[in-house]
Amino acid sequence: MEAWLEEQFCLLETQGSSDAFFKELSKITNALGFDFCAYGLRVPYPLSAPRTEMLNNYPTIWQQTYQAKNYLTVDPTVHHGMSSQLPIVWSDQVFAQAPELMEDARAFGLEYGWAQSSRQANGTVGMLTLARSADMLTPAELERYRYQLLWLTQVAHHGLSSRITTEKIDMPDLSMRELEMLKWTADGKTAEEIATILNITARTVNFHISQAMRKLDVVNKTAATVKAALMGMI
Repeated sequence: MEAWLEEQFCLLETQGSSDAFFKELSKITNALGFDFCAYGLRVPYPLSAPRTEMLNNYPTIWQQTYQAKNYLTVDPTVHHGMSSQLPIVWSDQVFAQAPELMEDARAFGLEYGWAQSSRQANGTVGMLTLARSADMLTPAELERYRYQLLWLTQVAHHGLSSRITTEKIDMPDLSMRELEMLKWTADGKTAEEIATILNITARTVNFHISQAMRKLDVVNKTAATVKAALMGMI
């Protein structure tokens, strides 16, 4: 087991882009008996409509159908993954409230599936989903691959969340001074209090906060602090 984990980890870590990493991940999951692999990443900003990025090797028409019918909002495995990090196995019972989704998935060859999520401290959630067209997932098989699946969930999130964030999410380039001001603001300090602590003027404090607000594309320092925190910058 340890030799397998080390070998697969080395293979994944040599992949540069998110697409290359995902391609190698798909090969590993295919060797475990799964035809399809998917990874979804939900970042907690903007708060009103958290952003979701997805990588998968599902049939193109199924991807288009899933998006066109907005299945992301009703997918019970996604809802489960947002509230629990325990694995979930597809079944009629799981999809009882979304039968059309399950019916459409099966029409495109996605008959049996398994999913598990991972969560970061800043609220970012990633979910690995594996599926196949034939052969039901038995308790014996799930037990046999339990550690590999758990390991793949963690490694997929570790490797893909950082790559996707770097490649597809615009991270503002805040200076160390700007980040310092936001940290003190997050602690509830006023501009005058920060100025006293750092032995600078309140005008200088407000200047740096204004610069941070501009770069973060927000209208006040509260929003700037919240966004920077959710993006893992402070």
